[in-house]
Amino acid sequence: MENTEIYVPEPAIGRLPWYLACVSRLRAQGVEYVSSTAISQELNVDASQIAKDLSYLNIKGKTRIGYEVAQLERGLLDFLGFHRDHKAVMMGVGSLGAALIADSGLSRYGLNIVAGFDVDPALVGTEIDGTPIYDLAELPARREALGAEIAVIAVPVESAAEVAELCVNSGIKALWNFTPFHIRTSPDITIQNTSIYAHLAVMYNRMKSK
Repeated sequence: MENTEIYVPEPAIGRLPWYLACVSRLRAQGVEYVSSTAISQELNVDASQIAKDLSYLNIKGKTRIGYEVAQLERGLLDFLGFHRDHKAVMMGVGSLGAALIADSGLSRYGLNIVAGFDVDPALVGTEIDGTPIYDLAELPARREALGAEIAVIAVPVESAAEVAELCVNSGIKALWNFTPFHIRTSPDITIQNTSIYAHLAVMYNRMKSK
């Protein structure tokens, strides 16, 4: 099953990893079949929504039995691409960048950070968990040999635009942006913004309203 051949709305794509985590736990526990109702109870997502989301992937359960757990897990892994190797570079290896490099969970979900880049002389030439750290200016010369098409951006906000431009000019095809800066670039470049600060603001606001 190739995700390039299937259209799935982005809100549904955002829910699929939750379903995968659920069925992976069930498979590890030896469970053979699971219903959308059981998944619903664990994830607090409406059962009809789960069935609809999975139908986009042509995954259908059996009446009164549910979904075969191992088959559902394989289908989700295949569509999401977590079983494939996606090489990435880490732009900025301060506290957040270093933590992301050291996070083994990312590699389990297909993101292989092959190198880090920074401007700090104290970091350049070192390694983090075996991942080499290079000078930021070396990205254009090293990107192709590294085989990386994804850049994870965790630099100070004032450097985000410049670093994003450097990445794109170096042949990077996708940017995972952890800065609060709203990156604008070519429409051919995939951008995923993950604003920790925005999520904090939402959490604080919800706490205040309660």
